[in-house]
Amino acid sequence: MTVDDGQWLQERFAGQRGRLQAVAYRMLGSAEEAEDAVQDAWLRVSRADTGAVQNLDAWLTTVVARVCLNVLRSRRTRREVGLDEHLPEAAAEPAPDAGPEQQAVLADSVGLALLVVLDTLTPAERLAFVLHDMFDLPFEEIAPIVDRSPAAARQLASRARRRVRGEPVPARDLPRQRRVVDAYLAATRTGDLSGLLAVLDPDVVLRADRFVSPAGQQVEVRGAAAVARGALASAARARHTEPALVDGAVGLVSAPGGRLLVALTFVVVADRITEIDVVGEPDRLAELRIAPLPT
Repeated sequence: MTVDDGQWLQERFAGQRGRLQAVAYRMLGSAEEAEDAVQDAWLRVSRADTGAVQNLDAWLTTVVARVCLNVLRSRRTRREVGLDEHLPEAAAEPAPDAGPEQQAVLADSVGLALLVVLDTLTPAERLAFVLHDMFDLPFEEIAPIVDRSPAAARQLASRARRRVRGEPVPARDLPRQRRVVDAYLAATRTGDLSGLLAVLDPDVVLRADRFVSPAGQQVEVRGAAAVARGALASAARARHTEPALVDGAVGLVSAPGGRLLVALTFVVVADRITEIDVVGEPDRLAELRIAPLPT
């Protein structure tokens, strides 16, 4: 590769960096890991012979995808280490080197609920779904990355798509639930005590398991005032919490890096929240059906 070729390749890569970062973020759910993956991909690209590459943009995408696939496979082998060693409050804040503004933009563009669902897929399913459904890469180009035939890659994406869409749920109550849960989340984020009291039933009951309780024990809180004070105390975590379908109803998920750490389920009666269940126990979280809210 000549000096001119190297300069040209560097400029082409720089022009694609934003898109490659988006691919890596959807694959990994972490802005910091996505940046590392793109940088790793550049190191590989800069040493490669690109003379026979016909579609450079697609080729760069596959290089990044291969790097991300290796990260996902490595992550899967040490899955047990993550949830048990980090309290939700500590994990809620993004890593300082991740670029908070960039991470916020990326998260808004994807949605935490979708990242949670993507994190339940196998690495091959996630790659096939992300590359095909989000970035229009044909299965003929996806297949070699996951060591499958194009037909098998199509099946991987199909299985992932069913998980992402979630199971059919009755839609009649979802808009009302969404309004109430949105109001609860907004008031929590902004420290609006009166806003919380407006959506909480006077006799509301909140139950939290020991994985989310500061005391490390299961707790039960009764009454709107007490529940509202507890919600305000979790304002930091609320900044990284988004609405999602949780077991078919509107709930909230806290998922820094796309890894589900806490889920809140609600019972809404007459536009007031009467029950809140805060779940942080890994086994219980694994049993929940999480899906993005219908648009």
